[in-house]
Amino acid sequence: MIAGPSPEVLVLAAVVVGAFAQAATGMGFSLVAAPVLIAVHGQAEGVAVVVLLAACSSVVPLAREGRHARLGEAARLLVPTLAATPVFAWVLASADRSLLAVAGGMGVVIGVVMLASGWRSAWLRRPAGTVATGLASAGLNVVGGVGGPPVGLWAANATWTPAQTRATLHAFLLVQNLTTATVVGLVLPSWPALLALAGGTVLGLALAPRLSAATARTAILLVSAIGGVALLVGA
Repeated sequence: MIAGPSPEVLVLAAVVVGAFAQAATGMGFSLVAAPVLIAVHGQAEGVAVVVLLAACSSVVPLAREGRHARLGEAARLLVPTLAATPVFAWVLASADRSLLAVAGGMGVVIGVVMLASGWRSAWLRRPAGTVATGLASAGLNVVGGVGGPPVGLWAANATWTPAQTRATLHAFLLVQNLTTATVVGLVLPSWPALLALAGGTVLGLALAPRLSAATARTAILLVSAIGGVALLVGA
């Protein structure tokens, strides 16, 4: 019998691909890496490692493209997200994570399908839509370390350039993931994982300037869909 790759190799591969997606599109690290890290490390430790690595994955891309970030928009979305994060961590501490993952995954997939079909909603850009997006992102990040999909859908509904989208998402996700890591408990990643993250980031940064607005939007929606399906399968 031919042995499959070890859990450590799977983790490093997921980190490389996730960091690549994050640097190239502005999101995607947790959507790719979270299912693998949680399967290997368990729910609590896996989420803690994912959100800290995800925060690290935004540092270099944000330093490079930070001038394009729409910080006012990011701050507007961070207010409900950061306020809700400790509340969700407390309320969901004893909840059935499988049911929450199913609900979250279905919501993400439905949202992606609606936007990919050309659906637009001015409501998402209104205060109520922003609050709902922040709450959904906070809940998903606490449960599975995958707070990106609601924010990706929110950004896909905006008329930003690819550089603005990437930079704004990096700014938002950096602050959100650091906050979530503090709330759920800091678990330091291994040095191999950090090296894998650095490698994926370099590759993603090399590709990012070549992405058109349509390609970047499609990539964000595709990564969001993958994250939603991963939540359903993992549940």
